[in-house]
Amino acid sequence: MFLSVNRRQLLATAAAATLTPRSWAAPQAHGQATGGRGIRLVVPFAPGGLSDALARPLAELVQQKLGPLYVDNIAGLRGSTGAAFVAKAPADGNTLLISSVITQAINPWIGAGKLYDAVRDFTPIVLLARISNVLVMGTETARRLNINSVADLARYAGSHPGRLTYGSAGMGSTGHLAAEMFRERTGAQINHQPYVGVNAVLKALQTGEVDLGFQNLFSVAPDIRAGRLKALAVSSLWRSSDLPDVPTLNESPPNLRLAGFDVGIWLGLFGPAGMARDQVLRINAAFGDALNAPELRDKLRVLKAEPAPSTPEQLAALVKADLARYKPLAERSRAQLE
Repeated sequence: MFLSVNRRQLLATAAAATLTPRSWAAPQAHGQATGGRGIRLVVPFAPGGLSDALARPLAELVQQKLGPLYVDNIAGLRGSTGAAFVAKAPADGNTLLISSVITQAINPWIGAGKLYDAVRDFTPIVLLARISNVLVMGTETARRLNINSVADLARYAGSHPGRLTYGSAGMGSTGHLAAEMFRERTGAQINHQPYVGVNAVLKALQTGEVDLGFQNLFSVAPDIRAGRLKALAVSSLWRSSDLPDVPTLNESPPNLRLAGFDVGIWLGLFGPAGMARDQVLRINAAFGDALNAPELRDKLRVLKAEPAPSTPEQLAALVKADLARYKPLAERSRAQLE
């Protein structure tokens, strides 16, 4: 099955990306640290999502050091529209991007490579946060099938090939790729049912329309607390402070071949390629300090996100590593942005 995005939308995105930032909206105030203009912080997703929820409190805090900064949501093509826009902006520090593993390491393999190069077209500045994915089942489904652990799930899938179905928020999503990695590693013969958006997946899990899924902790935490979903494992290398009793897939029995399993979400700050080194370090320090502020830490806990400030070099290495890691999975997923 292919996830298609209208070719007209892709062409419109490419055309929009050739416009200068002034074509979209004039800066709302004059900044201090980036040449006298306000800083536009592009969020490539619609308001209300994880990226947006992190961007707004960050913007309030970093203004104290960088001058006026405003959030601009430029959504489309699963984040690629906003990313392409920033890639074509001047490298003067006045246009920044809160990007993610989706836009920088997955989308380039399923069509966004026509719009931007995830390495050459951006300046990595700082890693911001990580959010774990969680392997969940509907509580009633898990009870009915007597599945209480990852080992139980693998055992059931092995003895009932083709009987289990996992749901995802779309072809090429992190939930899709995590499930495919799980399937390939364990040899489980499980089916895939893609949906449009996380809410549809959660509903399908609770009603038993699908049996399992990998979803970000922010989305599933309320249903786990309410007993509607059962958490079997976290798909990152570290346990979540919100689910300290839930093991990682990395901790699974050796025969399941899940050692090193790590498919989660990260958010990072990027600028256009060619930004001056001193400017990058100044912005890195401002955002790093904001991530350590107590008031932001409280908001990150609400988002189920772990602060993860880094050097520019560490973020650059992460992008390259994830591009290489997700390439075969993304290509095998057959997802396309056109």
